[in-house]
Amino acid sequence: MYAIVEIAGQQFKVAKDQKVYVHRLPEAEGSKVTFDKVMLIEDKGNVTVGAPAIEGAGVTAKILGHLKGDKVIVFKKKRRKGYKKKNGHRQYLSEIQIESIAASGVKAAKKAEPKKAEAKKEAPAAEAKAESKDLSSMTVAELKALAKERGITGYTSLKKAELIEALS
Repeated sequence: MYAIVEIAGQQFKVAKDQKVYVHRLPEAEGSKVTFDKVMLIEDKGNVTVGAPAIEGAGVTAKILGHLKGDKVIVFKKKRRKGYKKKNGHRQYLSEIQIESIAASGVKAAKKAEPKKAEAKKEAPAAEAKAESKDLSSMTVAELKALAKERGITGYTSLKKAELIEALS
């Protein structure tokens, strides 16, 4: 049995008890992680393909450790110009071990909803006050966009001072 799963923005073909090096995960060493973006599951010849992911499927893994990968050398050169740059880096990785692959019964991880909804309700009142003060610091293009939002006609031919006057 194997699965193709998306982990940290990359797709991996994983099987039970397999060790995989993935981009650094924010969880601590020794913790268990469930990945719910399973694209494909193969079980004894039965292949299930998701569109794009299989609902209810999940892969559970244990984080064995955090480490750095091998050094990658980045060398840039332009011939006959005297230009050479040598740079390098070591990628931060996490070593995980796949513990189980479940075809169904895994609940999708709920992402914390940002508190922008509350801020959006308060923002229009504060935005109106801030815009009246900041109109002179805005560019002509920003002023024209604001005029378009407010439904002012003939804003395309107006100069900056005229736009500020029309928006005030």
